[in-house]
Amino acid sequence: MIPWLGDLLQPFFGPFRLLGSRVLLIGFGVTAAALLTWLLLPRLWKLLPRDHGRADAVAGQASIGKPVGAGLIFTLIYAIVCLLIVPFSARSLELLGCALLAMAEGFLDDRSRTGWSEYRLGAVDFAVSLLGAAAICQLHPVTMWLPFLKTAFPVPVWIFMPIACVLIWLSINATNCTDGVDGLSGSLASIALFYLGLILYGVVGHPDIARYLQVPHYPEAVSYAMLCFPMVGCLAGYLWHNAQPSAVLMGDAGSRPIGFLLGALVMGTGNPVLIIVIAGVVFANGATGLVKMALLRFFRIGIFTHVRYPLHDHARQRLGWSNTQVLLRFALLQALGTPVLLLLILKLR
Repeated sequence: MIPWLGDLLQPFFGPFRLLGSRVLLIGFGVTAAALLTWLLLPRLWKLLPRDHGRADAVAGQASIGKPVGAGLIFTLIYAIVCLLIVPFSARSLELLGCALLAMAEGFLDDRSRTGWSEYRLGAVDFAVSLLGAAAICQLHPVTMWLPFLKTAFPVPVWIFMPIACVLIWLSINATNCTDGVDGLSGSLASIALFYLGLILYGVVGHPDIARYLQVPHYPEAVSYAMLCFPMVGCLAGYLWHNAQPSAVLMGDAGSRPIGFLLGALVMGTGNPVLIIVIAGVVFANGATGLVKMALLRFFRIGIFTHVRYPLHDHARQRLGWSNTQVLLRFALLQALGTPVLLLLILKLR
């Protein structure tokens, strides 16, 4: 909306061209999303359902009675801000629609007294992931690149779609599993989305830098970056109220759209391995438990039986870490590990 207004008004007053500046739009988007979430969340969370706790969660009783499903509020704020700053395109609108579907699924689970079954949630996640994969590729072949290979290569739709669908599905569920310590999921997701936005804007979205680093240039990557940063702002506003001891919980209504954005926009970089670079701690914490459970349930193969998943529960119960230690140490691992891994992936090719 704002870029369109800039194009419309520029002939009448030259400085209106600044409304088309991607950097200014990103700055406005982050600030507006953060302030709106910070201001509106405490005024609206009385309308949210209350958390009933989980018997299998470490210290799960501490969350009983708190408002849950804050993702409903900040994801709607995120969508409105994105409609204001992101240039209209089929891809951006479809990705926003998928994020809202993931939010709606999560909120229905949050407000359900008994919660949805794992299979029902998994099936809906799969449908959202499939739509997200189609939105990224638009059912056309995609140019991809991988670590340690200098040349990019075209990938047909029938190969890209399953890869993207599985990665997005895992990202949704890994992010959801990480939401078990006050501030943990929001902090790790903020770090991941911030780095992902920088990669989309300053590497694959910048023709000169992409050429220098010998990676493909994607013109649509700048729009993808503009979808990343407003969610960072929303999470900043949310974390103000979610800092331990939290006053409100994001619930599945927040973790599922965040996980969708991480998975889908990583596929927008053309390199699925980047999910380990920007969200390695999220995947180690959540997705490894999913793999362990799947091997045990469907193949009767037990691995790492001495490790409790998600890993943040293992750290609290078996290692004796406090919630603050879990949050700080996990965030440090992701914040410091991402630039090191990114440097290796970009330069060792």
